[in-house]
Amino acid sequence: MTTTSPPPQGVDVVLPCLNEAEALPWVLDRVPAGWRALVVDNGSTDGSADLARALGATVVHEARRGFGAACHAGLTAATADVVCFCDCDASLDPALLVPFVDEVRSGTADLVLGRRRPQSRGAWPPHARAGNLALTRLLRRRTGLRLHDLGPLRAARREPLLALGLTDRRSGYPLQMVVRAADAGWRITEHDVPYRPRTGTSKVTGTWRGTWQAVRDMSGVLRETPRLLTEPAPAPAHPADRS
Repeated sequence: MTTTSPPPQGVDVVLPCLNEAEALPWVLDRVPAGWRALVVDNGSTDGSADLARALGATVVHEARRGFGAACHAGLTAATADVVCFCDCDASLDPALLVPFVDEVRSGTADLVLGRRRPQSRGAWPPHARAGNLALTRLLRRRTGLRLHDLGPLRAARREPLLALGLTDRRSGYPLQMVVRAADAGWRITEHDVPYRPRTGTSKVTGTWRGTWQAVRDMSGVLRETPRLLTEPAPAPAHPADRS
């Protein structure tokens, strides 16, 4: 009889990174012990990749610019059973992912999301919050999910995530993950998490133009036709640069 090895039981944390050298020390220090930090360098010019490597992270290089491109490069480079996502700008604490992972591993949820709760007035600009509110309302109409946020702090199992066949490589990636998970019948939960002012300037929601582009990307995702997830999981295409 042929036997197969069980999947790795560790946790990989995907951290999309574009010029986040100032925030990296705090973020990497907050990754729970025993978990692997996958810093996905998306073309940084401030030495972020070298710093992340020096701090013990595994660095993945993604030349194609875009939040979704960086996130998916991290997902395809991951090997752990459970994969988490977190911004690399110190606005969110990776340590908050511990109960998310417990929920996924216990089988009570397939995808766990963090609902951002600003800790100060400047943590979440009004235009970014308004765009998020509009999108969650459209998401509810499209899927029936009563979510309040499409934030980047999240956890799920790696192989099912790959099987979703995510294609967006821009700002729509987080929303596409939720939409396709909902179409596939996943159990999706949401929990409040503190949201701090980010270090540096946002590449997406720091301006009205960036927010408008993100909303446009996500609106396109919401127009997707529900699909049957029959495609096999794609093979990893972005090998990690292990130090």
